[in-house]
Amino acid sequence: MSRRPSGAPSGLLVIDKPAGMTSHDVVSRLRRLAGTRRVGHAGTLDPAATGVLLVGVERATRLLTHLVGAEKEYLATVRFGVATHTDDAEGDVLARADASHLTRAHVERAAAALTGALDQVPSSVSAKKVDGQRAHALVRAGQEVVLEARPVVVSAFEVLDVRPARDERAPGVAALDADVRVVVSSGTYVRALARDAGAALGVGGSLTALRRTRVGGYRDDVAASLEQLAEDGVDAHRLDLATAAGAEFPLVAASDAAARRLAMGQRLSAADLPAAEDGADGAGEQLVAVRAGEEGPLVALVRLDQGVVRPVLVLAEPRDLP
Repeated sequence: MSRRPSGAPSGLLVIDKPAGMTSHDVVSRLRRLAGTRRVGHAGTLDPAATGVLLVGVERATRLLTHLVGAEKEYLATVRFGVATHTDDAEGDVLARADASHLTRAHVERAAAALTGALDQVPSSVSAKKVDGQRAHALVRAGQEVVLEARPVVVSAFEVLDVRPARDERAPGVAALDADVRVVVSSGTYVRALARDAGAALGVGGSLTALRRTRVGGYRDDVAASLEQLAEDGVDAHRLDLATAAGAEFPLVAASDAAARRLAMGQRLSAADLPAAEDGADGAGEQLVAVRAGEEGPLVALVRLDQGVVRPVLVLAEPRDLP
């Protein structure tokens, strides 16, 4: 296959990651399809999980840093009655318990108790580092790992359906499957929610399915499969930088003069970019995306702080501007 020359168009790809591939596998595939090594992703998905994976090409890789912390939404299936060392179906079974007495009301109460601001202990097979090594590598090497709790926010933990289940790893145990929808802050482990809900109900719990349906403003209904990208070409599904930033941040237009100053990394006064004040959500809190004119390229992400527009990430050079 012919490779594109270096300097492939910058942009964001919203990928529907298939099961069985790591996030790095997806990046490797897209490097070949895009013809550039400058490809990265935001927000790792486990190999067994599917759904939205944000991938940046060329300059969009710099945008990923500001997207990785976006709110995330998942659809998942929790199996009550089976606990594993990975908190999902990939792990060894640690405990089995009869869950036939559980009702939807029981599960809803457990979910409600895990909604809001929490201190969550990540799964022991997470990518968190312990003494410089990934926790999952230590666990697979036979070491016991206990991670510190970290603050997370679970905005929604909704029970969609419950049904009896059988698990071939736990013959004779009547398990219960619950389909759930969760909306969480960055860094929240859905596997850990399954584990903690099962522990609260006294039967243990683990994930059997996980699909990420949204990262910030990017939903799975606009995500492309790797097969589609191979058939249509990367450019057919690439979001330009302004469109990509506008899905997550307020997008405002700057005058030619203001755009050029931002492209040189210079600060502006709020009077130079009045639209930024309308987009900002509290001084210094909300990033605002700035483009050159109504249809021009994305120039920068800025923060409005005490009447000063400060560039946080500059994505255009003066020569890029009209």
